[in-house]
Amino acid sequence: MKSEAIVANTTQIEARSVGKKFGKFHALRDISLEIAEGEFLSLLGPSGSGKTTFLTLLGGYENTTSGQLFLEGQDMTGWTANQRGFGMVFQGYALFPHLTVAENIAFPLKVQKRSKAQIADRVAQMVEMVGLSGHENKKPKALSGGQQQRVALARALAYEPKVLLLDEPFSALDKNLRGQMQEELRRLHRELGTTFVFVTHDQEEALALSSRIAIFNHGALQQVGTPDEVYERPANRFTAEFLGDINILTLDGTSGVAGTPIQLPVNAVGLGHLAVRPEHMRLAAEGDANQLPVRLRDRVYLGSKSRLLLETQAGEELMLYLDNGAGPAAPQTGAELRVAWDVQDSFAV
Repeated sequence: MKSEAIVANTTQIEARSVGKKFGKFHALRDISLEIAEGEFLSLLGPSGSGKTTFLTLLGGYENTTSGQLFLEGQDMTGWTANQRGFGMVFQGYALFPHLTVAENIAFPLKVQKRSKAQIADRVAQMVEMVGLSGHENKKPKALSGGQQQRVALARALAYEPKVLLLDEPFSALDKNLRGQMQEELRRLHRELGTTFVFVTHDQEEALALSSRIAIFNHGALQQVGTPDEVYERPANRFTAEFLGDINILTLDGTSGVAGTPIQLPVNAVGLGHLAVRPEHMRLAAEGDANQLPVRLRDRVYLGSKSRLLLETQAGEELMLYLDNGAGPAAPQTGAELRVAWDVQDSFAV
């Protein structure tokens, strides 16, 4: 389920040819990107890809080496973090250990010199919003990891920032708790309509949460699009392989694979490989247009499904998923088979 917040067409933040160097190291190169008001944008990439560096540039915690950053049409390149006024949720929560939950949430409001009555009302609203009623007087050490993360979210949202920046906020949580916090973040985004810019290295997390995803690698922006776009129609081989399991087949000079003619997508001209997601590949049936001979190397039982590990006549490895308990029995290791897929489910890389 993707975030249901309504995304406006108005550009709120724009990066124009932004670059960042640390000494001689290029952390970011020529990043141009528009972020719409109210959207949930995930910055996704492996470690060292530049995604967190870009987030710190947006927040004003680091200065750009080149390029410009704009907020609602105004050049904010030289603005401090305080002048930008974005909310920030850090990977390690960054809560004040000597302050209570209520005092942590109230801290940015006190910095803004709001009245005691305003602060009390807003803290009460935020405590209820993030489900921490009854914990107001506890200190961080008395809270679970998920509760600490809720305090960090409440504090960052308390002063109603235009933009909330989140740097891998769930990376320290276990799988079940991470799923709960993802649901919580979706709900907050839907209710508040605030622009969220979220850094993660977790592909499933980005696909589940985002309105759009910006994919980084080696300091360069690889692709920006909706979850469906980047997963089903990746711009290049890195994006295809990074976003999930993928079968990559080498195309030969006869418009085929390993000497077998196949139907190719329209974008295949001039490209050397064909990609098909495992969920789009199946054991061939009579009448299937694309049929490729393979040998079954191994079968991995996964409960409701089995993963079949296959090998083409050219020695390339493939995989597909087969439902267990439905249809004929699963083939045995070493069996000679044929696999098929629909041409619209393939793309060239």
